[in-house]
Amino acid sequence: CVQPSVPPVPNYKLSMSIPEWLQAIQNYMKMLQYNHTGTQFFEIRKSRPLSGLMETAKEMTRESLPIKCLEAVILGIYLTNGQPSVERFPISFKTHFSGNYFHHVVLGIYCNGRYGSLGMSRRSDLMDKPLTYRTLSDLIFEFEDSYKKYLHSVKKVKIGLYVPHEPHSFQPIEWKQLVLNVSKMTRTEVRKELEKFARDMRMKILKPSSAHSPMKERSRGKSLSPRRRQASPQRRACKRDKS
Repeated sequence: CVQPSVPPVPNYKLSMSIPEWLQAIQNYMKMLQYNHTGTQFFEIRKSRPLSGLMETAKEMTRESLPIKCLEAVILGIYLTNGQPSVERFPISFKTHFSGNYFHHVVLGIYCNGRYGSLGMSRRSDLMDKPLTYRTLSDLIFEFEDSYKKYLHSVKKVKIGLYVPHEPHSFQPIEWKQLVLNVSKMTRTEVRKELEKFARDMRMKILKPSSAHSPMKERSRGKSLSPRRRQASPQRRACKRDKS
């Protein structure tokens, strides 16, 4: 019997520009295709350390199964590791359409003073965006305008922190360092908040709201459990958010 073709995992070549490299990664994700089956093929727990999520990403490249938006973010991080000039951070959207709420996440990219994104969606204009946006707010408003075409109103935007390039990090991804209730804000207010946040991100002065370095805590002989207990109300809130 004929084996289904497995798309080759893209390799970075020195002759490639960063936009070309990002395009190669996005093309690879498109070859895997969007998962319309209703069955999630890979379990992704957002609270897992980065090292565990990178193992799941490796599995995705081996299995070559269709993926959804959250898997695309993890895969995008995995494939851009080792490119220190490329900063990666999650961007989550909560939208409202026809009485229902919808959740979507893409991987924001910052490189050489420009913003763009990688991702997967049923809609071609709600995933990857070229590395051409001068500001983070320009990128977010581009997504908001794309959503309007499908009569979705954006309620909330959550921006995470830059993801470390260390694939063996025990640090979890910080998914929502900034949460903006955009439906109750003017664009001027949203732009102001996003630009201040983007500036702080570039200066690397923001620290995760969760435990920043579990390893340091451990080496001082302290138990991590108090921090874990602190995080649990957030997690419960997340679950409620999704319903």
